[in-house]
Amino acid sequence: MHNHFNGLKTAGLLGGLFALLLAIGALLASGTGSANWIWIMALIGVATTAYSYWNSDKLAIRSMQAYPVTEADQPAMYRIVRELSTRANQPMPRLYVSPTMAPNAFATGRNPKNSAVCCTEGILRLLDERELRGVLGHELMHVYNRDILTSSVAAAVAGVITSVAQFLLFFGGRDRNANPLALIAMSLLAPIAAMLIQMAVSRTREYDADEDGATLTDDPLALASALRKLQYGTQQAPLPQDQKLVNTSHLMIANPFKGGGVKKMFSTHPPMDDRVARLERMAGRPLGY
Repeated sequence: MHNHFNGLKTAGLLGGLFALLLAIGALLASGTGSANWIWIMALIGVATTAYSYWNSDKLAIRSMQAYPVTEADQPAMYRIVRELSTRANQPMPRLYVSPTMAPNAFATGRNPKNSAVCCTEGILRLLDERELRGVLGHELMHVYNRDILTSSVAAAVAGVITSVAQFLLFFGGRDRNANPLALIAMSLLAPIAAMLIQMAVSRTREYDADEDGATLTDDPLALASALRKLQYGTQQAPLPQDQKLVNTSHLMIANPFKGGGVKKMFSTHPPMDDRVARLERMAGRPLGY
């Protein structure tokens, strides 16, 4: 496992989200003449963080309608996860399968003792066992690096900021003391800023999980091959743009939605070509062995 020195970067990004939330509170406080709004926004941030911390696994599993599987149900999945968990000296997570042909996988849970790994039926059919091992190594490293908590908190706070920003437009139209230009600017810019911060947090963690997962499996080209297949497979069988799935999508190994252009630019997932190239450099040779 590598030390990527991204702890301070991630802390700074999450701090930026909370600062943005407090800035909205300060703006509301200036319009109403009451400092209570700053405390209200701070409490919303803390409450959202606590809720995400304790329920991230349940929310993600439920959104994908995943069901628990036994070793008899998925022997290869169990064998791979047990081997990699033992190699990392970590507890065995709970295993789930989501009944969708959209090929993807994700890990969730607040720590290694309370974690779960989920594969869709689509990815189990698409990948061979070596590629599946690469994907599961990636997902386990998300758990071991505590990425699930970080990304879940970032997504939750970003969602709160977007909702509060929408409220600002309504509030600005009713409060004569409020600065309408400031309210409009904040209501438009805050969601964009929150999205960019969340995107930065998620992309950083994906690159790290790719590298650490490839180190855990000692097979970077297997993950590279899996990512290539997922790049095509997710476009052929994308998930629907349901809000519950959108809220969970940042946890998945590949962007589960169809789209390009601006949508691709603002995706929480790094470009697949870039991820594959990094893994090929780790292996010292291009894919196509």
